[in-house]
Amino acid sequence: MTAPHADGMLDVGQGHHLYWQAHGNPRGTPALVLHGGPGSGCHPGWTEFFDTTRYRVILLDQRGSGRSTPPAHDPTTDLTTNTTHHLVADIEALRTHLGIATWLVLGASWGSTLALAYAQTHPARVHGLVLVAVTTTTAAEVHWITHDMGRVFPEEWDRFRRPPGPTPTPTTWPPPTPASWPTPTRAYVRPPPGPGADGRTPT
Repeated sequence: MTAPHADGMLDVGQGHHLYWQAHGNPRGTPALVLHGGPGSGCHPGWTEFFDTTRYRVILLDQRGSGRSTPPAHDPTTDLTTNTTHHLVADIEALRTHLGIATWLVLGASWGSTLALAYAQTHPARVHGLVLVAVTTTTAAEVHWITHDMGRVFPEEWDRFRRPPGPTPTPTTWPPPTPASWPTPTRAYVRPPPGPGADGRTPT
């Protein structure tokens, strides 16, 4: 892992500012890292994929992620300006800002989807792709990771599906039938049931 030799915030309009870092050899072959998530942000550990004596490694926190602003988790943030098309345009804006003619693009998970979208939109600007944990983010792939994975890791899936908060007691969890269980999304946005006026916890 290396320390950055340059970093900054790039104003891409619509109220968004993107945080970026440059690592490795300032005169080396340019390479861009696109993180997964979405929302996770980049980490200097990504530089370990490269020989930093030969590569100029650019890390980017995508819109709403990491140190970029505004954060996507803020309820007041307008997510209509945070789409794949916007992110592709952001990458091109960063390339122009840094004076890079072409670069190698490494993408992982969601980042592989974004890397493919960028390369298809700006093929002349990409001289190579490295894709890790490849996904094209189709509905079937999203359903696999958010639902069907439970068949592979049933115990972990059981914990994932439970609402956040204190571990429920056997008398309140699980509900009587699997069909009444919340979806994973609802489980993470809905607080666990609390006691009612009579002091009892609803089941």
